[in-house]
Parts: sequence; C-alpha cells; structure tokens
Amino acid sequence: MSRYNGRNLPRATRVLLFCIDMNDTPACIGIIMDGNRRWAVARGLPKLEGHRQGAEVLRETARNARDAGVKHLIVYAFSTENWQREQEEVGYLMDLLRDFFKNYLKDLSQENIRVRIVGQKDRFDPDIQKIFEETEHASTNNTGLTLWVCLSYGSRAEIVAAAKAACARGQEITEDSLAAHLWTAGMPDPDIIIRTSGEKRLSNFLLWQAAYSELFFIDTMWPDFTKDKLGQVLAEFAARERRRGK
Repeated sequence: MSRYNGRNLPRATRVLLFCIDMNDTPACIGIIMDGNRRWAVARGLPKLEGHRQGAEVLRETARNARDAGVKHLIVYAFSTENWQREQEEVGYLMDLLRDFFKNYLKDLSQENIRVRIVGQKDRFDPDIQKIFEETEHASTNNTGLTLWVCLSYGSRAEIVAAAKAACARGQEITEDSLAAHLWTAGMPDPDIIIRTSGEKRLSNFLLWQAAYSELFFIDTMWPDFTKDKLGQVLAEFAARERRRGK
C-alpha cells in the first residue's frame, strides 16, 4: 500500500493511492518549477515575490516526496538561459539562493534529506559556491531523499561537456561513456517529469535522462503546487503502462 494516503488528500485520490503497490512509487521525479512570476502578477504582487513563494513550496514538496517514498527529486531552479534575465531579477535570485541554502536547505538536511547541486557551479559568486559545498558536505550521509538542485543548468551544455570530457580521456563515445561524464552522473533517470504553469515543453531540462520519463504538464502555477497535486500525479503514474519502447 502506498504511504502517500494522508488525510489531507481528497477522498478520490486517497482511494486511488490506497490501491498502489509500493513498487509503483516512482524512484525519481523531476520538476520544472514554472509560473512563479505569473503567479505574482496575477495577484498584484512584485514578480520577485513569486520566486520567494516558490522557494517555500520547494521545501514542502521535498518533504512530501520523501514521505511518499520517492528517493530522488530533481528540480530545475535556474537555467543557463536565466542569466539573461534583467539584472535586478538575477541579483534577487542570487540573494534568494543564499537564503534558501543557509536556512531552507539547512532544515531539510536535518530531516534526512541529502542535497546535490548540478550545473555550472563555477559561474556563481565564490560565497555561493562555498555555500553549495557546505550544504552538500553537511547532508552527505542523509538517506531519506536526495534533492538534486539544477542551477545554471542546461541539458545541451551538459551533453557537450560530457562529450568533451570523454574525448579528452581518449574514450570512445558511447551511451555509457557519455553518461559517466554528465553533470548528473550518479543520478537515476527520472520516472516522472512534471512541469507546472500549463507550458508543454522541457526547456532544455534533462533531455538525455528523460528518454523514457512519463511527462505531466499541469496548469497549476508552481507556488500553488500542493501535496494534493503531487498525490494526483503519483496516482496517474501508477495507472499508466510504461512500455519503454517495447
């Protein structure tokens, strides 16, 4: 029986999840956390407030995924293209990162959640890089859930970097040699990829790893993504037939 059958879920969702065998619980979920700015604008709030609320939701989603039995959660937090946004917004996001890692992720690391950073870490200011390193080190032995935070991440850049690394070592280009040099090496391929906000594209997120992922495009903006929404995705995932090309 699924552990994701809490009383906070609607009855219909609880009934579906009651029938899910633990073998149907996805090991790894990827999330494109989209819609923060639109959420704020729709409420007459500054766009930056949407990012702050999105950070709150990420913390709760990590807990909810862990409690559901999910072992890996991958979130698209800042893409390689996001550096091109207005300087004020990028600056705010960097400050939010500092706060998020010092406070939010500190709480999660004390709740048996391991944190891994994926992407071009060297593009961030030295103090942020130090925070990344300290957070990863402090949570190394946690086993409840691994939270992979993709920062300055782009899948095409990742694949190119992996190919260059393999060639530099004189290795033949194969699926295995490329996978070994990906920034995400050691991370399982996601069983599910969720994109919030109604957009229906992957936007350069885990293109290599998503070959057989089940895709879920939901209209909910990321700051409104709840435990109930996650439960609905898990229920639908359990009902899908995964053929993997067979």
